[in-house]
Amino acid sequence: MAQETTQQAPPSAPTAPARALLPFILPAVAVGVAASLVFVGVSTVAEQLQRVLWGPLPDALGVGRYSVLWMFVMLVATGVAVGLVVWKIPGRAGPDPATLALSAPVMPPAVLPGLVLATGLMLAGGPSLGPENPIIAVNVGLAAWLGGRLLPRTPGSLWPVLAEAGTIGALFGTPVAAALVISEALAGQPMRGRLWDNVFAPLTAGACGAVTTTLVARPTFDLGLPPMGHPHWRDAVAALVIASAAAVLGMCAVYAFPYVHAGFRRLRHPMLMLPAGGVVLGALAALGGHLTLFKGLSEVGELARDPQGWSAGQFATMTVVKLAALLVAASCGFRGGRIFPAVFVGTALGLCAHALVPAVHPSLGVATGVLGMLLAITRQAWVSLFTAAVLVASPSIIALLCIASLPAWLLVTGRPQMQLRADGTPVR
Repeated sequence: MAQETTQQAPPSAPTAPARALLPFILPAVAVGVAASLVFVGVSTVAEQLQRVLWGPLPDALGVGRYSVLWMFVMLVATGVAVGLVVWKIPGRAGPDPATLALSAPVMPPAVLPGLVLATGLMLAGGPSLGPENPIIAVNVGLAAWLGGRLLPRTPGSLWPVLAEAGTIGALFGTPVAAALVISEALAGQPMRGRLWDNVFAPLTAGACGAVTTTLVARPTFDLGLPPMGHPHWRDAVAALVIASAAAVLGMCAVYAFPYVHAGFRRLRHPMLMLPAGGVVLGALAALGGHLTLFKGLSEVGELARDPQGWSAGQFATMTVVKLAALLVAASCGFRGGRIFPAVFVGTALGLCAHALVPAVHPSLGVATGVLGMLLAITRQAWVSLFTAAVLVASPSIIALLCIASLPAWLLVTGRPQMQLRADGTPVR
């Protein structure tokens, strides 16, 4: 019987020999290192510009650094600056960012300088978007262009995958995130051979990107929240409720996305759409305060350093304002990603739950809030789980996150995504 069962079982995919994988190592290493350097370079320049725009400049003008007036002026000015780039620079800084996902199409080299400039200005000026989508697009375009010329015999489809993996590894400081994203993408495609053989080259690029970023910039995602002890049944209930609530709140933004985007598109010109977006973002910043500005990663750290420093109402206000700012910035034409702002939204929501119900551990609230929000905004399940887990140094929370992801995923799967087609209809 055992022999018959063995004979009926489908044969496993053959493993690729080492000689088939070795030629991809050097290209993967080169792309991973280069992707990290592009990310670190753009981020560093943007941070230096941010320090000037939000420090010495308002001080010299006698205006408060984060006064309502200065936040409004800076966000409108950023809309004007990015609008000029989109209008005048060749390539228009790439296609409408509302139509792009984390995986970027290969853009012509002429588009990339404008995209880099628009991204740097956005990061420095304060809109609630992160660097991930445009940096991935830039690295994909560079890798495809240079790789096709330097190593023309290498399959052209390899370069975008290596660039995406290298950039994700650089962004998160670990190749695990890149491996999860690539394996999730491969799950929906016909694949030859074993999964690990297909992930080998992207994982190499992700590892090199992560190591390069770690050596150059030393990033960390651990928020320093107090670790959880042994979980109890009430922790499981809290995880289910918070993750589901975050997913529902995130889906509100997803459903509003095509309507807000259509409203800005009626203005037709980038010099109208982007400054108008800056006006709305300035009004939102006046409501939510300076912590709701920028991509949100350092601001998340500020929240986590003092979870008792704000009331439940203040956390709720920051949650709603940051989510609205993410929605507006993604709709009006700013070039940027949605992962890091969504992390801020989920963190503020989790800390709001802790402030309302002190029995909810802050680490549990933050991790499950981020999980549900990222599932709704990105629809990247593995990245959502991974990001939520690395924010808190509590191994015991991983099982709770897996449990909480189940109802949250049921709430978002099969529904519209925060991505539009060229005709403005949402992607499902």
